[in-house]
Amino acid sequence: MHATRIVAIRHGETAWNVDTRIQGHLDIPLNDTGLWQAARVAQALAGEPIAAIYTSDLQRAHTTAQAVARTTGAPLTAEPGLRERSFGHFQGRTFAEIEAELPEDALRWRKRDPHYAPEGGESLVALRERIERTVATLAQRHVGEQVVMVAHGGVLDVLYRLATRQDIQAPRTWQLANAAINRLLWTEDGLTLIGWADTQHLEDHHNDHQPLRDEAHS
Repeated sequence: MHATRIVAIRHGETAWNVDTRIQGHLDIPLNDTGLWQAARVAQALAGEPIAAIYTSDLQRAHTTAQAVARTTGAPLTAEPGLRERSFGHFQGRTFAEIEAELPEDALRWRKRDPHYAPEGGESLVALRERIERTVATLAQRHVGEQVVMVAHGGVLDVLYRLATRQDIQAPRTWQLANAAINRLLWTEDGLTLIGWADTQHLEDHHNDHQPLRDEAHS
């Protein structure tokens, strides 16, 4: 079978994750917990054969990917196509602020309206098309190999939906934990889910799982 194994990782924690503040394309660094998580996921992958690492060019993902590159020796490439969804004028605001200031927008967002885009941002449909295209392009370079892709909550959410054939409007019931290990298989027929939300490498520290929310935003 002409397949590429993908290890998909959400970046480590940032201060804005803790504050439920929407990052989108804003370039927020990892906090101390996030740096620890990056080191732990890097150690967890140290013994695995990895042909290449691709990462969002935003520093919270790039720093996480650099840790994996150090332990595996795999080449690291920044790929803007793996960036988080652009949230336009939502960026920098908390959930509570959006609901208070822009209630109609907040409702369309909460309902996962697939064609709704915050002013200056991306719709869910546009995000899905971007991620599907980017992942296929990268995976095609590494048929028969394993690659790591480091990205964001919204990106990981799309990957899960693509791999499980779930509609973009379906409520999310799966975790998008910071620095969890998620495994997928890519073929020309699309993505298949192999394993999701492995956090064993993070369990000897305080629990840093992100709560389930209606929208990934980081």
